[in-house]
Amino acid sequence: MLSRKHVPRIILVLLALGVAAFVASKNLQGPTVEVVRVQAGPIEHSIVVSGRVQAPNRIEIGSVITGRVESVLVEEGAVVTAGQRLILLETSELKAALDQARTAEASARARIATVNELSLPQSKDAVVQAEAQVRFAEDEYRRNRGLRDQGFISEARLQDLERLRAVAQSQLESARTQAQAQGTRGVAAREAALREQEARAARELAESKLAQTIIRASLPGTVLARSVEPGDIVSPGKRLLTVNSSSETRLTAQIDEKNLPYLKVGQEALASSEAFPERKFKAVLYYISPGVDTTRGSVEARLRVPEPPDYLRADMTVSIDIGAGRKERALTVPTEAVRESAGSHMVQVLREGRVGSTKVEIGIRTASRIEISSGIAAGDTVLLTRGIEDGARVRALESRR
Repeated sequence: MLSRKHVPRIILVLLALGVAAFVASKNLQGPTVEVVRVQAGPIEHSIVVSGRVQAPNRIEIGSVITGRVESVLVEEGAVVTAGQRLILLETSELKAALDQARTAEASARARIATVNELSLPQSKDAVVQAEAQVRFAEDEYRRNRGLRDQGFISEARLQDLERLRAVAQSQLESARTQAQAQGTRGVAAREAALREQEARAARELAESKLAQTIIRASLPGTVLARSVEPGDIVSPGKRLLTVNSSSETRLTAQIDEKNLPYLKVGQEALASSEAFPERKFKAVLYYISPGVDTTRGSVEARLRVPEPPDYLRADMTVSIDIGAGRKERALTVPTEAVRESAGSHMVQVLREGRVGSTKVEIGIRTASRIEISSGIAAGDTVLLTRGIEDGARVRALESRR
């Protein structure tokens, strides 16, 4: 029989053996790791970036001619429309030049009328008269040649008639040449038409310069600065007004180049400013730069704002949330479950208490979850804890993520 003094020792030994057995059992089961079940459900990818409101275009208004300012029709801060009159220059000298040009054009047209209605008929009449004179001279020559042969007139008289016949023929040729020059395709007609064209061009130039005495707004906007007063002499190149164009509101942002696969023209976005975060407004992506900024590893994107809120200001900082993709039913895991190895994506899957790595293909990414398009199935258990070797036995602690 055991003595009472040995009982405490025996109890201590049994306790030590129990603790050793418990520790050995835990070691056989492996470390505790955090795991999660592969879920099937919707996933939406959005790209959130910081951007700015583009400053509107500023238009410098000037004059294309030299002149004296008669009146300025707008003040600073005035809202103007396209085509609205802004500045008037004095017109008296240019009006006189236009009257002179119109007179010259009328004179040129009168010259054409003179050629067509007077000179051409006169030249035709001259040809008819010259032809009649030639016929008379020919008849007279033939008649007198017979008289000479009969001895009634001398040879000298016949030679005089021959000279008269030659002069009449020469006058006929001259009349025909003159008639041809006065015709619709003749030199005189072409010269008159050329003078009329020159006069018309001079008149159009005078009209154009007169029209330029009215300086108009090329686009709608707001007058920011006025640097001209009535009586000032203006010339080309001198700024008279500065107008802030009220064209459509646009946003610009630099987006990380890794997001290029998810960007396309026409995507909708929601934006808000830091000053008014609760007042979101819609924007539409319309431009993606074809080049990458090598210093920042980003691409420039621009968005239109169809209905800009009244609080937007040029160069204001805004937060832009671009919807890049959505799937109603996708297999997803937390982002920390996916590892990258040699250009591939891997997850560690727990099967029958042991860990094994599996290569997977990924799809849409969000800030917290990644779509797995192939490699695992819904309900599989994947590890979130890192640093566990393949083949190790572990104890799973399921996460609610």
